[in-house]
Amino acid sequence: MSGSRLMKAIRVSEFGAPSVLRLSSDVAVPQPGLRQVLIRVHACGVNPVETYIRAGTYARKPALPYTPGMDVAGVVDTVGEGVTAVKAGDRVFTTATESGGYAEYTVAADDCVHKLPDALDFAQGAAIGIPYFTAYRALVHKAHAKAGETVLIHGASGGVGVAACQLSRALGLKVFGTAGTPEGMKLVLNNGAHLAFNHREASYTDKIMVVGSRGSVEINPRDTMAKESSIVGVVLFFATTEEKKECAALLHSGMESGWLRPVVGSRYPLDKAAQAHHDLIESPGAAGKIVLTM
Repeated sequence: MSGSRLMKAIRVSEFGAPSVLRLSSDVAVPQPGLRQVLIRVHACGVNPVETYIRAGTYARKPALPYTPGMDVAGVVDTVGEGVTAVKAGDRVFTTATESGGYAEYTVAADDCVHKLPDALDFAQGAAIGIPYFTAYRALVHKAHAKAGETVLIHGASGGVGVAACQLSRALGLKVFGTAGTPEGMKLVLNNGAHLAFNHREASYTDKIMVVGSRGSVEINPRDTMAKESSIVGVVLFFATTEEKKECAALLHSGMESGWLRPVVGSRYPLDKAAQAHHDLIESPGAAGKIVLTM
């Protein structure tokens, strides 16, 4: 019976500029299969990687047409066979979806669906998935950060940046953050950084750990030798099930104890997804996470 339901969703039929994000109002509501969950979406985070995929410049290209979006927050509508962790009516957030999150409903694999505590609203829930899991993978699994060490978070006022500041502080690190605007610097200091720097000023720092990239950087290998520094790539997609479980457990504890507090920046209705993509890349400085609301 529910198979005939229709919903609004963003559909991408060709790779290109933000304008390829088009709202369709007659998309069939997906059905949850084995170990899948159907979620009524209230908010969906907008991640930089989604703009690269949409532009067709990313290593992985989805089959066209597709609906973007990985980080949704909402309420479980129905569950497929074999799902035991959540039930209809539960407030949840995701770290990935099967059918795309820029939509009124989405299907996600049950191991990508996590309960959302009442203390966080849906817009905050939509700002957890990729940012916090990426920050954890970078700091813990790749950089092996230990309490007492110092970390510099470049671009600390965006989604992953805020997550990295809060997580670093919770792990007992000394936290330096950079931002591109005075507003961003204030936000960084309010979210765990001990010191903030404006990365638009010349020679503001010479030691950077970069999470995320907007372009190429030239590196002289001799400089890395002199400081015995390492450059490590981070891709959340390669995390193992065990690594994801470990991360989910720590983040859940952060929600309970209160240090995990996503900062939501600009909110856009679903039909303004193209504007959200444009602003994410073109704005002079990030101030929290960009979120679509349904």
